[in-house]
Amino acid sequence: MRGTEFSELKAFATIVEEGSFVRAAARLRISPPALSQTIRGLEERVGVRLLNRTTRSVSPTAAGETLFARIAPAFSELEGAVADAHASRDRPAGSLRINVPRIAAMRFIVPILGDFRRAYPDIALTIIVDDMLTDIVEGRFDAGIRLGERLHKDMVAVKLSGELEMAAVAAPSYLKDHPMPRHPADLHYHQCINFQWPGGGNIYRWEFVRGQRALEIAVNGGLTVNDTELMIRAALDGIGVAYMLDYQVRPWIETGKLIRFLEAWSPRFPGFYLYHTSSRQVPPALRVFIDFLLARRVSGIVNSE
Repeated sequence: MRGTEFSELKAFATIVEEGSFVRAAARLRISPPALSQTIRGLEERVGVRLLNRTTRSVSPTAAGETLFARIAPAFSELEGAVADAHASRDRPAGSLRINVPRIAAMRFIVPILGDFRRAYPDIALTIIVDDMLTDIVEGRFDAGIRLGERLHKDMVAVKLSGELEMAAVAAPSYLKDHPMPRHPADLHYHQCINFQWPGGGNIYRWEFVRGQRALEIAVNGGLTVNDTELMIRAALDGIGVAYMLDYQVRPWIETGKLIRFLEAWSPRFPGFYLYHTSSRQVPPALRVFIDFLLARRVSGIVNSE
């Protein structure tokens, strides 16, 4: 149906409902002459008179009654759908799918999960914890959380944290039997805990930066893991040197259970971002999720350092 045809049918239905050209024109926010012209165009197109007009009233003809009976339910359904869409801005509902790596889930999602569900019970929230850098479009996700350096340029990104810094650490028990590294090259003589990218990917080469110098080192060691929590536990047990995000090991550094070194060589890089596809109209459920997450970050419930 073309836009003109839709407008003509809507005008006709409104006249029948109001029983007056003047009231119908006011409801449609057009002038009575313009409304009369619209109805004439409709009658010419269908080839039959649809309305009986007098100076005081207007009523449908038999053909008009039949047409109105067919189109009125459809217009009522459309108006209800539009009303529901408007209401969803204030009372978001529907499904919301978020893809997030484990470290980001623990940092950003877990602290707000209960409060968000209580605030928006009509949103069916699905959180998929995934370290595989899944394409959110192919995976039919509404949004994801990822490190800034791994974002595609065509995505809309919302900053969740400040810059991140890597930290080389080891337990005091390990350093008691091994000299503390003073230069990244010293790591060749240490037992280092390797990290393998999820999904059977490559072994991470430890990256170091100092001024204009940048190094990548393939470290040695008898343990390889693909989970940062396991890497922390191994370091705490004195198995070897771990290299991971500073905030992940900061609590153990502060209590002396892990010792940090090579700080002058620790690179910094963009932090975490929530990202979604470019769109003029962000779905209401996603909009309130983003606002909720940012508000909790500002209040300190979510760690944004």
